[in-house]
Amino acid sequence: MRIVIQRVSRASVSIGGICKSSIGEGFMVLVGIEEADTEEDADWLCKKLIGLRVFDDENGIMNKSVLDIDGAILIISQFTLMASTKKGNRPSYIRAARHEKAIPLYDYFCRQVSHALGKPVGTGEFGADMQVELLNNGPVTICMDTKNKE
Repeated sequence: MRIVIQRVSRASVSIGGICKSSIGEGFMVLVGIEEADTEEDADWLCKKLIGLRVFDDENGIMNKSVLDIDGAILIISQFTLMASTKKGNRPSYIRAARHEKAIPLYDYFCRQVSHALGKPVGTGEFGADMQVELLNNGPVTICMDTKNKE
């Protein structure tokens, strides 16, 4: 699994011009899933995401987690994170998990993050044409991949 985390002042996702989810301060997270990914990968990313200390403390130092600031999280599925660009100019998505694998693992990840956060997370709609808007605060953008745990 691969995630891209953006620290945001606000973020939202719309489908067909209708807002599906929106959040204030917190994280907007893009999630890519491949066939080899498991619930263990989702659990590892959840723990890292919830504990990530990139919010300012009283001294202006990035030392607080999303829990510490009572922040929100918006999680969007994005199979293009699994793109391979090794050959030619057209990305290959062969590593991206099929719907049968990806949807249950995406849902599991969202449930785990919601449980760890102690409140519902915002989501998009798997496979939909989504419009994502955000105000990146910092900017702070961090990538994590379960293939690079060590």
